[in-house]
Amino acid sequence: MEQLAEILKAKKLKVTPQRLAIYKVLYETSSHPTAEDIYTALRQSHPTMSLATVYKTLDALKKSDLATELNIGDDSSRYDATIKSHPHMICLNCGKVIDLHTDSLKDFKENVQKETDFDIVSEKVYFYGTCKECKSKKEQNKIND
Repeated sequence: MEQLAEILKAKKLKVTPQRLAIYKVLYETSSHPTAEDIYTALRQSHPTMSLATVYKTLDALKKSDLATELNIGDDSSRYDATIKSHPHMICLNCGKVIDLHTDSLKDFKENVQKETDFDIVSEKVYFYGTCKECKSKKEQNKIND
């Protein structure tokens, strides 16, 4: 917890118990939670915290480059504490968002820059499809039918 407090201080953010708790949830997960997910996770340990506080804190974390907001098309933003640019895979069945750790797209970005003479400063890449678990469930349902 002390390490997270130091990270917040380094970004000139006031360290409050609520802000620390919200950042901790985001920092320790790879599930890309919504603001509502974070609020629900903290409701028992921080009963006086409002959903508005969660949204305001997430906004402060984004502005301080400690979190990114993912707009994946499901009418609610997801949040990620991994700020280094990386692609995501989104399951169209269950809505799961998975980090994709690959260097495969590095060449693609460099080729686009060369071909277009465009200085790319950031990118967001989303792959939509069906996750392993949903594919397995579909296959099981076919067998059982």
